[in-house]
Amino acid sequence: MTEHTVEFVGTGETISVSEKETILSRCIEEGIAQEYSCRVGMCLACSAKIESGEVTQPAARGLTDEERENYALTCMARPQSDLQLDRGKYPPSIDAEEYAAADGDSPAAADD
Repeated sequence: MTEHTVEFVGTGETISVSEKETILSRCIEEGIAQEYSCRVGMCLACSAKIESGEVTQPAARGLTDEERENYALTCMARPQSDLQLDRGKYPPSIDAEEYAAADGDSPAAADD
């Protein structure tokens, strides 16, 4: 079973993660405080920017195809190489949704 090193940028935390397990599951086992909520790739709470390396995450439904290249949902992502991840960095689609809601441009507001 191949294992890869996952380093969390700026935290000093590094773990070894098998290609057969998710990054989040190993974080939980190792006691690393990684945010998460749904654990099914939809809420994006567990996202991290991929600074280097590759993951596979076919079930990460909350990300666009372009975002999958640059962000990992740690609840779904399985390393394919050594990685450097920047936790707490969210894909642009989250920011767009938050700004739209703050401006009153959400679909619910448009229906009023």
